[in-house]
Amino acid sequence: MIVLIVATVVLLVWGVRQLEPRMAFFPFSGEDVTPRQFGVDFVGHTLDTADGERLRAWHIPRADAVAQVVYFHGNGGNLSIWADVLVGLWRERLDVVAVDYRGYGVSSGTPTEQGLYRDVDATIAYVDAELRRGDLPLIYWGRSLGTAMAGYAATRGRPDAIVLEAGFPSVRSLFDRNPVMLVLSAFSTYRFATAEWMAGVTTPTLVIHGDRDSVIPYRLGQRLYETLPGPKRFVTIPGGDHNDPAPADAPLYWGAVREFIASLDRRSFHLR
Repeated sequence: MIVLIVATVVLLVWGVRQLEPRMAFFPFSGEDVTPRQFGVDFVGHTLDTADGERLRAWHIPRADAVAQVVYFHGNGGNLSIWADVLVGLWRERLDVVAVDYRGYGVSSGTPTEQGLYRDVDATIAYVDAELRRGDLPLIYWGRSLGTAMAGYAATRGRPDAIVLEAGFPSVRSLFDRNPVMLVLSAFSTYRFATAEWMAGVTTPTLVIHGDRDSVIPYRLGQRLYETLPGPKRFVTIPGGDHNDPAPADAPLYWGAVREFIASLDRRSFHLR
C-alpha cells in the first residue's frame, strides 16, 4: 500500500509538471500586426535577459503623455494580438512600453514562470536605462497573468503607481471551487502569487475587474484587492468579461484611469 501511494504521488507530480506549461501559457508566434496598422508609430527594441533570451519590445512614444506605462500582457497571444489594447492606452495620452515574454511573438525561448520573471527583470532594467521619461509618473500595468508580473516588477523596480486588471491572488486561487484541481495544483511548481509579490508594496494601486469575467472570477479580483497594503482603489466594470478588446463601459474605465493618474503626487516621481 505504501509503495502504491508513493508511486501514485510520483505519477501525479510528474503528470502535473508536464502539463503545467501547457495550461499556463498560450503563446502565438510572429508579429503580423503592429501599431502602424492603427495609424500609430512605434519603435521596436530587442532586450537581452540574464539567461540569454532575446525579447521583442515595443515603445509607443507620445510627446504629450500624462504618464508612462510598462505593460505586462496576459498568458495568451503576443504583442500583435494585444496591439489594439496598447494603442488604446496610447490614445489616452500614455507613453507605452510592452514586451513579449520568452516564447511569445518573435521572442526567443520557452515560457516558464521563473523565465517570465527574468523577462520582467530585463524589461524594467531596459526601461530604466533607455526609455524612462523622468517628467512622467511610471506605471506598471498588468492584465490577467500580467498582474503577477507587475507585482513582481514592483518588488524589483520603483514605479509611481500600479494597475492590476483582471487579476488574481495566486494561481491556486483559481481552483478554490474545484476540489480536484485544487488538490492537483498542490503538485505544481507554478504559483504566480500576485498577492505575495504585492504584500510589501505600498505604491498606489488601481484594481480593475469586470463583473462578468468568465476566466478570472470577479471575486478573485476583490480578494486580491483586499490583500493590498497601500493606497488603493477598486473599480468594477459592469458587464466586463476577461478578453474584451475594449472596455465594456469605456467612460467608466477610462474615467477611473484618468482620475487615478491625476491623483498621483507629481512631486514624488521616482526619477532615475
